[in-house]
Amino acid sequence: MRVCKRGVRAWAWVLWAFAGVVVPAGVGVTAPTVELVHVVTAQFPVYVTHAEDGRIFIVELAGRVLVCDAASCTTPTTFLDLTGVVDTSDDGGLLTIAFHPQHSSNGYFFVSYTETGTGPSTRSVIARYQVSAGDPDVADAGSEARLIELEQPLQGHTNGQLAFGPLDGFLYVGFGDGGGHGGPDCRAQHASDALGTGAFFGKILRLDVDQNTGAPPYYGIPAGNPFESLIDGVQDEIWALGLRNPWRFSFDPLDGDLWIGDVGESAREEVNRQLASSTGGENYGWKVMEGTSCHDPDPVDATCPVGTPSCFDSSYTAPLHEYVNTGWATDFCSVTGGYVYRGSAIPGLHGAYVFGDFCGGFVWALEETSPDVWARSELARLDMGLTSFGEDAAGEIYVTHDDDVYRLAFVSEVPALGLPGVLVLAAALGLWGGRKRATGSRSWRTRCVAVRRCGR
Repeated sequence: MRVCKRGVRAWAWVLWAFAGVVVPAGVGVTAPTVELVHVVTAQFPVYVTHAEDGRIFIVELAGRVLVCDAASCTTPTTFLDLTGVVDTSDDGGLLTIAFHPQHSSNGYFFVSYTETGTGPSTRSVIARYQVSAGDPDVADAGSEARLIELEQPLQGHTNGQLAFGPLDGFLYVGFGDGGGHGGPDCRAQHASDALGTGAFFGKILRLDVDQNTGAPPYYGIPAGNPFESLIDGVQDEIWALGLRNPWRFSFDPLDGDLWIGDVGESAREEVNRQLASSTGGENYGWKVMEGTSCHDPDPVDATCPVGTPSCFDSSYTAPLHEYVNTGWATDFCSVTGGYVYRGSAIPGLHGAYVFGDFCGGFVWALEETSPDVWARSELARLDMGLTSFGEDAAGEIYVTHDDDVYRLAFVSEVPALGLPGVLVLAAALGLWGGRKRATGSRSWRTRCVAVRRCGR
């Protein structure tokens, strides 16, 4: 299947004085011509990753992790099956997997999923597993060690990404703000020790999983975490706060920068970049700010902690890039964070941040065209339902959409067909009269609840 490069409408975003300038999409940058190559069909895949070898692992929302060779993934096998445990209601399910940097020797990997909770919604679980003794392609389902359990107060915005920092080797854990419209209870700004794990909503945590490996909580606090002091009153695990729904984030393996796609509510969709030199503690503003838009004008909601800054305060970290949310089921409704491309198959894409939008099905490249000036261009497009991006050990990027997994590939040569030939080819590929749709596409208006996007 090929999804050809398209032109994009121009958008101009105004950022705060301390944010990077973003020029209209497609201006000042020429994106390479790419295609989306179909890799495999699975049961609602939501993530693809690797274990620093030639395999890829595909996460299915209902609770399975599949494994196959990245070079040929026609018949993946089951690596882990948690379908008897996972609860996919309320934006939940098996959401991601991350392999320990020393996985080849210790066999550890970590998963983020939801199960049936004791409250009004689900319970988020961050757990460690180990591969079986006799087969690296089969996990030991009985080896679970739970690091975190978090009761979700409302529907939506539960847990999401797990990723190991390439420079520090620590595990970064993302949680949404606990759901509900408007950021009820201002949970993304609350970080008090008194809340226990209830302070984790709307945060990214940083954990040292090489401490306490044999006893709960199966992690320790890394030296240098921004709130590790015993007297600051803030949960020591917290690395960053003020996030609404950091569904997907990733590290640039070359420079260690952290890229966060934070799903907005109704005004802005944002991409944040945290430099590798950061010492943590960034506050991305939610629910006071939504990107560069003031979500909660003065006075700040009384449910926020005393002293929470007002809109546009310099203590908030502005996004590197944002775009206007035009409403559910429109082309621009929900950012899907991706990866900085460090593969070799698409030379012209090297160093670009590849991400997209769930509703519009866009696959975009964000590139710095001059210091602090960023341009977004369109690489490809599917229909509604672009759930995630993934990466293999070679740095090649994957896309999950509906029941399909695709890989970005370079189109080395486009023949000069002339206008008649172009029209014939477009008709043959199904591109004439509308965007290309993935085989087997379903009604996403009826399935959206399964991927954390409904009830915005």
